[in-house]
Formats: sequence, C-alpha cells, structure tokens
Amino acid sequence: MADAQGNKMAKDYGENIPFANQSFFVKGMDNVEWGMKDRLSRIFNPKTGRTVMLAFDHGYIMGSTSGLERLDLVLPELIEEVDCVMGTRGAIRTCVPPTYNKGVALRCSAGSSVLDDDMSFEVIGVDIEDAIRMNASCMAIQTFIGAPGQKDSIENLVKTIDAGNRYGIPTLGVVAVGKQMERTTKFFLLATRMLAEFGAQIIKTYYCEDFEKVVAACPVPIVVAGGKKLPEDEALTLVYKAIQGGAAGVDMGRNIFQAESPKAMARCIAKIVHEDYTDKEAYDLYLKLKEEFK
Repeated sequence: MADAQGNKMAKDYGENIPFANQSFFVKGMDNVEWGMKDRLSRIFNPKTGRTVMLAFDHGYIMGSTSGLERLDLVLPELIEEVDCVMGTRGAIRTCVPPTYNKGVALRCSAGSSVLDDDMSFEVIGVDIEDAIRMNASCMAIQTFIGAPGQKDSIENLVKTIDAGNRYGIPTLGVVAVGKQMERTTKFFLLATRMLAEFGAQIIKTYYCEDFEKVVAACPVPIVVAGGKKLPEDEALTLVYKAIQGGAAGVDMGRNIFQAESPKAMARCIAKIVHEDYTDKEAYDLYLKLKEEFK
C-alpha cells in the first residue's frame, strides 16, 4: 500500500476548464463505446481522420495471385507504408509480424473460388472468438446487394455486426460487384446506405460518378477500393478523386502490389491521403522513388 505521508494535496482542479472529452474524429462514431473507438483509431489516422489500407486477401478466392506469390516476401516492405492491412487469418498469422502493431482488417467472409460462376453465396468464415484472439481492428464481410446470394450475405453481415458490437469490434461492410452487377451511382447509393443502416461501422465501395452524393448519404466512413490494376498515374488519380470526393481513405491491393515499384506506390498513395498531395505531385514523387527503391 502506498505511504500517504509526504503527499501534497491536489490543488489544481481546473474548475474553469471544460472537460477534455472531445467528439470522436471518425464519422458517425461519437456514440460507440471506448474499445470500438480504440480499434477505429488504429485503422484511421487520428491526425487526418483517413486511412491507407493494403488489401491482400485476394487468395481466398483466387489462390496465388500475381504480385502475391510470396506474401512473406512482399508484405514486410509494404506494411510500414500503410495504416491498416486487410487479409485472411491464415495470411495474417503466417506472414504479418505481430510487432506490426497497426490496424488489421480481418477478412471474415468466405465462399466460392473464381471457378464458380456465382460467388455471391458466402458464409461467415471466422467466428468472433478467433477475431478476438487475433486482436482484429475490424471484421470484413462481403455483401452482394442485387445478386442471387443477397439475403445470405446480408445475414452474414448482420450476424457479424451483432457479434462485433458485443465485443467492441467494428464491422467493415464490403460492397461486392460481380460480373453482372451494376456499377452506377444509383447502385452505390443503395448498397452503401443499406450496409450502413444494417449497422456496419465502415463501408468499402468503389468510386463512381457523383461520388460526393454517395459519401453524403452514408452516415459512416467510406473507404474506396482500388479494383483492377491501372497504370500508376491513373491509380493515383483515382485516389486523389476519391479523397477529394469525401472518402475517408482507400483500400488498395493490385494497384500497390502489382505496381512496378509497390513500395513507392504505397508511399505516394499515403501522400495523397494524409498530406493532400495532388495526383500529379504524387506521380512525380513516384517516378523519383521508383528509381531510388530499385
């Protein structure tokens, strides 16, 4: 027990200073509990309110993917450049050092491979206990609005949201776009709003025309997916347009790990997201870094 002798009486109570409990910096998350805010603070940079996520979960439907043949060799040089990684539990456990100590978006839905014509029928592939064991910052569930498996994927989402709410783990609702699905403003307005209304704390979707409307209509942060591989200058323009349109960040996969210089690409994306570089400024930097990192 501490010895009370010699203690000085506290005298500065700051009576005239308001309590320093400020509003939380992540959109729509003022009223969630402390643990969930702590996890969100590992995904989104508190200084900017934005995030650069690195998606490498492609193997769960594609197997070995170009640029991700050796996760153990690719990831170490990239994870230091991003705020959050998004992967499966198998890839994270085997190839992401536990000393990484940043955000982890754990892919928790699982389903058919690319060999299936309809991949919209997924299941919950990770239970909440394993997400807790892995100290996941959020749980990612793919949701197929307008596809044959829509109802099943919505059920996966809401069950994961319920489990996450019990233990303070946010859910990332991923708007899926299959081969036959729309990629219109109307569709993304519908899908992002539905996932937010179901209770997802973060939405991952695609950039589209009138993207500002999609962001304004969604009460939680939207993170923009990179999608298919683009030329590096076009990918940086996509990032710039997304941030200018109100996105809270990007989740880039192929446009990082399939770039000519993945490390340079990750760093330049972060310059746009966190330091307000223009796409041209970022591309000029990319060309310099590409030579430096050879």
